[in-house]
Amino acid sequence: MDEKIPTRRRPADLTSGPIPRTLLLFALPVLGSNVLQSLNGSINAVWVGRFLGEAALTATSNANLVLFLILGTVFGIGMAATILVAQSVGARDLAEARRIVGTSATFFFLVSVLLAVCGWIWVDAILNTLGTPADALPLARSYLRIIFVAVPMMNLLSFVMTVLRGAGDSRTPFSFMALAVVLDIVLNPLLIRGIGPFPELGIAGSATATLIGQTVSVIAILVVLYARRHPLRLAGANLALLRPDPALLRIVVFKGVPMGLQMIVISAAALTVMGIVNSYGSRVGAAYGIAAQLWTYIQMPALAIGAAVSSMAAQNVGAGRWDRIGRIAASGVGFNLVLTGALVYLLFLFDRSILSLFLSTDSAAIDIAAHINNVASWSFILFGVTIVLFATVRATGAVMPPLIILVISVLIVRTGFAYFFRSVIGEEALWWSFPAGSITSLALAAVYYRFGGWRTMHMIENRPAAGEPPDTGLGVPRQRANMAPETPNG
Repeated sequence: MDEKIPTRRRPADLTSGPIPRTLLLFALPVLGSNVLQSLNGSINAVWVGRFLGEAALTATSNANLVLFLILGTVFGIGMAATILVAQSVGARDLAEARRIVGTSATFFFLVSVLLAVCGWIWVDAILNTLGTPADALPLARSYLRIIFVAVPMMNLLSFVMTVLRGAGDSRTPFSFMALAVVLDIVLNPLLIRGIGPFPELGIAGSATATLIGQTVSVIAILVVLYARRHPLRLAGANLALLRPDPALLRIVVFKGVPMGLQMIVISAAALTVMGIVNSYGSRVGAAYGIAAQLWTYIQMPALAIGAAVSSMAAQNVGAGRWDRIGRIAASGVGFNLVLTGALVYLLFLFDRSILSLFLSTDSAAIDIAAHINNVASWSFILFGVTIVLFATVRATGAVMPPLIILVISVLIVRTGFAYFFRSVIGEEALWWSFPAGSITSLALAAVYYRFGGWRTMHMIENRPAAGEPPDTGLGVPRQRANMAPETPNG
């Protein structure tokens, strides 16, 4: 039921108002969070590269790919919960939203702990499978073991932030991401070099700084949410909602697993390419690692806009405002083209100046990294459009088609191009595999968005798809559900 909660504590409404302005204002804090995360990784790479050298930088590049794979494993559960929360908030059903939070949080955290334990035990097998260079292997092991300890806190912080975004709040997550990043950046050199009262931990110090930053931030955000009496917090009798509801858990898992597999597909492709890169030695590995750091910045606008589109579209689905979905997607694509295109152009102009921050100016790895950027960076404009289209269709519960598209474009086309064309154009095949994958993914995503059946999909069966009569199965009248659905071309 629609509870009598003071307006100032209600989740934000993304179902009304001008779409471009609402989307941009919601996306900006998400973009800020992405900037901070990427800045965090880049500055830490600077500390590691400057203090510990190319082998240590290669070690962190390999370890971070493993971490991305682990985060991707639980990413889908968080995304499914976020979409369900957004739909419930759009339908004005906060009790349902809390049920989703309770079931998802327990499952999310337990899976994170399991992954952390397994990662700690099999860290050597993971790095050997990746083909980590021998000179980087001990360093990667030391770094990754501490990162595995940090995984539950990292995932819990990510979960809380994504749920808040589903409820229409992107500012609070930004504030606490800033706290985590500041702590990480400040503690990195202190723990790597043993400055002042801090022990000298080498590359393990970089991972320890991450552990501390994430732990402090997740504790702080939970304290603040409870102090503010946030409507989605679980307190008193609502603590019983932490016991997973089997029916709801099935929905979260069945919808979340395909979304998590999307991240795993991307991770598997990245790990495959990294394995091939490693065969060319630490210099090429370091160059690719630096280029990958810069690519995180290029992709930030698309990821932020995609997250905003997903939350905004899901709330509108919950409210039955199908007339707004196509305009939300169009606005997201437009913002992505402008912002991602601007970043690609700036990187083209200033790439060598930026690359020199990571390694000394006489390092041959800088020339390699500059060439990699020239070949591959523009393709992320195309992939950004794909991200926005995926975010739109996922908001309705269509999770399998994006997974299939990624398997084809990223896992088959990109890695296949990188592997099979090596015999023709050598290591150039690695860099050109990114445009090949991005072109394929955009073409397939556009076809599905135009002709696919995503407008008839459901996250929960009693919520109406486009063109269906309103359904009050959640106990909420849908005053807006009778709005005319958009035409198939959005």
